[in-house]
Amino acid sequence: MSLRILYHHRIRSDDGQAVHVRELIGALRAEGHEVLECALVPKAVEGGSGRAPGDREAQVAEDSGRFWQRLSLPRAAVEAMEIAYGYQGARRIVAAAREFRPHFIYERHALHCDAGLRAAKALGIPLMLEVNSPLCDEMQRLGLLRYPRRARRTEARVLGGADVVFAVTDVLRGLLVEAGAPRERTKVVPNGGVPDRYGEDARRASESFRARLGLGPRAFVLGFVGYMRDWHRLDLAVEVLAAPGFEDVSLVLAGDGPARAAVGETALRLGVSDRVHALGAVAPDDLPGHVMAFDAALIPAINGYASPLKLFDSLAAGVATLAPRQPNLEETIDDGVDGVLFDVGNGDALREALRPLVADRAKCRAIGAAGRERLLREDWTWRGNARRVVAAFEELQARGGAA
Repeated sequence: MSLRILYHHRIRSDDGQAVHVRELIGALRAEGHEVLECALVPKAVEGGSGRAPGDREAQVAEDSGRFWQRLSLPRAAVEAMEIAYGYQGARRIVAAAREFRPHFIYERHALHCDAGLRAAKALGIPLMLEVNSPLCDEMQRLGLLRYPRRARRTEARVLGGADVVFAVTDVLRGLLVEAGAPRERTKVVPNGGVPDRYGEDARRASESFRARLGLGPRAFVLGFVGYMRDWHRLDLAVEVLAAPGFEDVSLVLAGDGPARAAVGETALRLGVSDRVHALGAVAPDDLPGHVMAFDAALIPAINGYASPLKLFDSLAAGVATLAPRQPNLEETIDDGVDGVLFDVGNGDALREALRPLVADRAKCRAIGAAGRERLLREDWTWRGNARRVVAAFEELQARGGAA
């Protein structure tokens, strides 16, 4: 059955959140469903939304997006606008639904946002809610929550009112239940990969990439993809390069961020700057070739409830993944089988986790291959996630529709 899905989100940035939006919308369309994106800053205007790229409506959306991305206000003002958006967003969804007639609303959860819940109740259709973090806790921990009581009331109402709540890890699922989501309405749907992107074209690109950096067959490439922040502790990876036995290891950093300069300074101080390659931002089309050029992919640090996109990229690429030993990552990695885990923030543990991979390249490749096999077996792909979303809707319908 082909479904009509109204996908609502309120994100302004063009980072990992936007990747998630684009990938899932594309996967739902690839599965044969119609998806209408309804958003403050559209991320996937083209390709099946009913609007041709370049037409006047698409141009207005693009101009509006640039305005919201540039807008910078005091935090209290931002939250006030987020609260007001609940009403405006609901009107926007209802207006879009009049012609589109969606079977359900799929919403990416946002702070203070109850637009999807308001619209779903007005339209009498289900709300399927995707949650990627415990937003109130996260924002309060960062000192960025100005209206905490209002935010928590809204969060509890939305989590309690959604017909299905998708959490990206089981750890997060537990936190959402504590915040008001009925356990029986929650499901775990992690992020996904696209295995087809890691084929022969990507392999040829990886060989070319290594050659450009002067990384010969003896070089062992430890790679990191993402925005570099201080709490990632990439300095620990640089320190590994300076340890005895790691003279053939090079560190490739695909991404930018405030920690990039400090990483360079550490490499210079330790005398390994010739083996640290900071590439800056990498175009999405180039990323598969870069990841396949790694012998091992590093997740140096991650919060305790996330499902990191970079993990599924390295699994899809068949590259051995090194990641912190914590419950949310243990949901996806079987240590020593399809990935390697090390104690959080411990440079010695990282070094000893990496050592056998550097010493035994065949073992390293076998772990990478096992990771890809597990991803395929578990269907940790965006197409798989699209099927999980649709299956949850069909299960809901079998039980009698919206709550």
